[in-house]
Amino acid sequence: MSNTANLGLPLLAQSQAQKHVAVNESLATLDAVTQLTLESLTTTAPPALPVEGQAWGLPQGLSGAWSFQKFKVAVYCNGGWRFLTPQAGWRAYIKDQRRSYLHD
Repeated sequence: MSNTANLGLPLLAQSQAQKHVAVNESLATLDAVTQLTLESLTTTAPPALPVEGQAWGLPQGLSGAWSFQKFKVAVYCNGGWRFLTPQAGWRAYIKDQRRSYLHD
């Protein structure tokens, strides 16, 4: 399967079965990174009861489902974690700090 250049969204193949899976994954990713809002940049373990669409910027020293995902963005979507690698130019509002950051 091919992916888009910037966000790595899955592209549909002409004869692909279950096209809705790829489309839904792409829409969930776009929903997460458009007007990106992170709960925190310092949380090191996944929350017990995440809400659909919540996202965190992951620091070092991670545990649980976030182990080995440092410096990525963890988004809870479709009942599981999706990990995105931020690229230069991404902007995010950090809720617990009440300020915006630009990723470089």
